[in-house]
Amino acid sequence: MSFSDSVSSTHPAPQSVTSDKTLQWTKTLLVTMVWVSAGLFGLYILAFYAAPLAGGNLEKWNDLLPNLYREGDTAATSGIGLHFAAGGIILILGSIQLIDAVRNKYAAFHRWVGRVYVVACLLAAVGGLTFIFVKGTIGGTVMDIGFGLYGVLMFIAGIQTYRHAAARRIDLHRVWALRLYALAIGSWLYRMDYGFWFSFTDRLGHTEHFTGLFDRVMAFFFYLPNLLVVELFVRSQKANRTALYNYGVTFILLLTTGFLGMGTYYFTKMYWGPAIVGWLIG
Repeated sequence: MSFSDSVSSTHPAPQSVTSDKTLQWTKTLLVTMVWVSAGLFGLYILAFYAAPLAGGNLEKWNDLLPNLYREGDTAATSGIGLHFAAGGIILILGSIQLIDAVRNKYAAFHRWVGRVYVVACLLAAVGGLTFIFVKGTIGGTVMDIGFGLYGVLMFIAGIQTYRHAAARRIDLHRVWALRLYALAIGSWLYRMDYGFWFSFTDRLGHTEHFTGLFDRVMAFFFYLPNLLVVELFVRSQKANRTALYNYGVTFILLLTTGFLGMGTYYFTKMYWGPAIVGWLIG
């Protein structure tokens, strides 16, 4: 994925050209990693959560998050089921929407996939908010607020993405689409962050009911930094940026890419891969 930088009327300095190219390659590397990892996690979500929903084996949801499913809670189950099913779809479709070749060469396909993608994002937000309103999260008030804000922001980003596309304000549409995608991959990063934290700290700050210090931080951390990265990404398109700024953003994006690369390898090997293969072969 790439967004064309503005072309200056003057010849840039050699170090500026080098930093520009380095930043562009770094952004391409990051988006490729996100595309692969989020696509795999989307398949995992469909395998682990949507498949039990279709097969009527909803108790399996509690394997990862206790008390997520309780027999008789129809509204809460419907809400969280909708959230999971739509979540798997948006992770896969969102990755497709990031590909420049698809957007530029197959504009009609991009628009129709985009409509489905935005609707799925809105449904995921509504489903999650319904679950929180009806049942509440396992982590109590702090998690309710953090996850509730996440759902509200996703709903707003979905509306803005569609609104600017319909009005042909393409630059604003792309910015909001990036923000929406950054929010959409939050559930994927939430699990990845927990996996790394558990591996390196032996569950420090975590409790069974998700009320520890780390749990409270994670109620917000799984999506707010994503939005920050998007803002850095967007601002890096401006023509008046300096070489020092370019290298600073490049460093941050490389750290993000490395983190995602390690997480993708670990989770695919231990969790996502076996679940996806098991789902596909029945």
